[in-house]
Amino acid sequence: MSPGGPAVGSADREERMGRVLLCRVVEPGDALVGGWVREVGSRGVARLFRGVGEPPSKVSPQRMAGYRERAAAADPGADLAAVEAIGGRFVCPGDAEWPGQLDDLGDTRPIGLWVRGRPSLRRWALRSVAVVGARACTDYGAHVATTLAAALAETGWVVVSGAAYGVDGAAHRGALAVDGATVGVLACGVDVPYPRRHAGLIAKIADQGVLVGELPPGGHPTRSRFVLRNRVIAALTRGTVVVEAEYRSGSLVTARYARQLGRAVMGVPGPVTSGLSAGVHELLRDGATLVTDAAEVAELVGAIGELAPERRGPVVARDLLDPASSRVLEALPARASVNARHLARDACTGYEEVLAKLYELQSLGFVERHGERWQLTRYSRGPGRTRRGGP
Repeated sequence: MSPGGPAVGSADREERMGRVLLCRVVEPGDALVGGWVREVGSRGVARLFRGVGEPPSKVSPQRMAGYRERAAAADPGADLAAVEAIGGRFVCPGDAEWPGQLDDLGDTRPIGLWVRGRPSLRRWALRSVAVVGARACTDYGAHVATTLAAALAETGWVVVSGAAYGVDGAAHRGALAVDGATVGVLACGVDVPYPRRHAGLIAKIADQGVLVGELPPGGHPTRSRFVLRNRVIAALTRGTVVVEAEYRSGSLVTARYARQLGRAVMGVPGPVTSGLSAGVHELLRDGATLVTDAAEVAELVGAIGELAPERRGPVVARDLLDPASSRVLEALPARASVNARHLARDACTGYEEVLAKLYELQSLGFVERHGERWQLTRYSRGPGRTRRGGP
């Protein structure tokens, strides 16, 4: 279910429940099972794991026994109830909220995503950039990540990262500090605050932005899950910016995924004497684009093919918007800009919901952000809208 009610084009219940079960059974990025889902659907694979039928391709008895043992202990209904209890939802292929760019991962695409937060993940992902880097970053790396993310958010970009220590946390904080949009992609359940010292940050992302994970509620992180999480960050966004990374940094894995997927790969240079910049410099030598500020990032990812179409106006009609988005859009003045808090009063809704809807409306071409203020694009100004702007 998408925010605000049932989504048009939702996956049918049996297919959804099959995918919920598979999330409990299969590790993220399992290409074997991903291929089976493509061939026989999640319902067919779920029945296979329940002991009905034969696998579509060769698999060792030990591996199949493991799948079936985990399937026997799975309770899809309980997992859905657990995520709904924290205000979350399960999103899968066939849902209106599913980000289609994840399909570029082929058989390793997520079986489904557990999502926590008000905004539409699909709409926010349309205009998003990943900012990743070293966990043990320097003060320079933290400063660059914070200011870069803040500047991107102030111009209407959604900042995506992994909620880890170091650069990830700095990027999220930078976006949140300017009331910007940010998405945290977790290597655990969206109900699990990991790392624990980021519990407050993760809670704020859930309240003001979006948390996303492949693991069902209660799922714990492992080293391999962190690595596989990076493919989702790369696929979800238009491009990846690496801020500080050693030669074997996990953020370089994100960059490699981005390159394989045809996304923009960018790096922020650092001191040649710093080992924490050595991985970024190697990335730049291998063809990544050197960037130093948000304007250079936006220049690169603003025209990157189908994921970033050049929009000359809204991509959907006004009457196709959900009621909350329509209310926010109608509250905007025709010829002036307004800050989000004033708009929340005019739209008779909460500040966090207004921010979520504004970023969705921007991804659809209706509005644009300039610093702390929002305004209609000239293509979305309909006849008769003469309302004067507020503060």
